[in-house]
Amino acid sequence: MFAVVEIAGKQYRVNPGDRIAVERLEAEPGSEITLESVLLTSTADGVTVGTPVVAGASISAQVIGEEKDSKVLVLKYKRKNRYRHLSGHRHTHTVLEIADINT
Repeated sequence: MFAVVEIAGKQYRVNPGDRIAVERLEAEPGSEITLESVLLTSTADGVTVGTPVVAGASISAQVIGEEKDSKVLVLKYKRKNRYRHLSGHRHTHTVLEIADINT
């Protein structure tokens, strides 16, 4: 059994028990959240594709915590002008553990 869910504009294929890192969500670690925008579900009976979402389907997930991604470096350089500017950032992700897929 798996499902395709949309979280913060991105699509993820999830199974019960999976841990996924998604864009930062405003949720406390240890809390339970419900994801309503399920685009596709697959069970032993067959595949259900939503138009655009599957009616009545939801996914229960638990917030494990937050983690930072590896550093992304941005270099600006202009030749012949002695101009170099190096900056970077680390993107924050929320880690979710999928508890159950409700159809």
